[in-house]
Amino acid sequence: MITLKSKREIDAMHEAGKLLASCHKEIAKMIKPGISSWDIEMFVREYLEKHNAIPEQIGYRGYKYATCASINDEICHGFPRKTPLKKGDIVTIDMVVNLRGALADSAWTYAVGEISEENKKLMEVTKNALYKGIEQAKIGNRIGDIGHAIQTYVEQEGFSVVREFIGHGIGPSMHEKPDVPHYGLPGKGPRIREGMVFTIEPMVNVGTYLSKMDSNGWTARTIDGKNSAQYEHTIAITKDGPIILTDQDHLD
Repeated sequence: MITLKSKREIDAMHEAGKLLASCHKEIAKMIKPGISSWDIEMFVREYLEKHNAIPEQIGYRGYKYATCASINDEICHGFPRKTPLKKGDIVTIDMVVNLRGALADSAWTYAVGEISEENKKLMEVTKNALYKGIEQAKIGNRIGDIGHAIQTYVEQEGFSVVREFIGHGIGPSMHEKPDVPHYGLPGKGPRIREGMVFTIEPMVNVGTYLSKMDSNGWTARTIDGKNSAQYEHTIAITKDGPIILTDQDHLD
């Protein structure tokens, strides 16, 4: 069942989203060769504690970390680790923030030092795809319109969209309905209604969209070893259009 959120609930989630966005802005300042994703994990835990927020991912189905840190060919759910990041790597940091019971979810891909032209294009296309999906998230459209816009654009740019992992509703729980695929047909899926809150989070691969699972049971990576990027926002549907609750560009 898809639950519609009240203005009060959306406002509370927006506050959580602003905190999450500010955390990402701080992470962007940290990223450089030689630091590790474990350093980022420790920073996030301390940052959220300082702001009286909870890293919602810790304990979710036994997950042990505040962040997912997916490097290069890892698509999602990479574990933070103490191995230093190298010049040329790309790393996606994904986290869910709980601020006084309100949740927000956002992932961002970062370049570690100077990166290849291919990685630059991968990151640019993936970020553009996120916003093309958000443009379709308006009252009267269907969920399929979001995925179709993302898939069409990504494939025109020569990349592929991951199928196995999708966006989702969010509210009191981390994962709610509706499911939000980043591929598919226009005019299909649930009708988008005022009060919906969900994530759009395309994962885009240089090569095939197919993935394989690491032995840890969490981390997915590309089957061909080529790189993957991801950008994610939590959005709320209003009569005036979608509001990006995790927007990094318009922090108060």
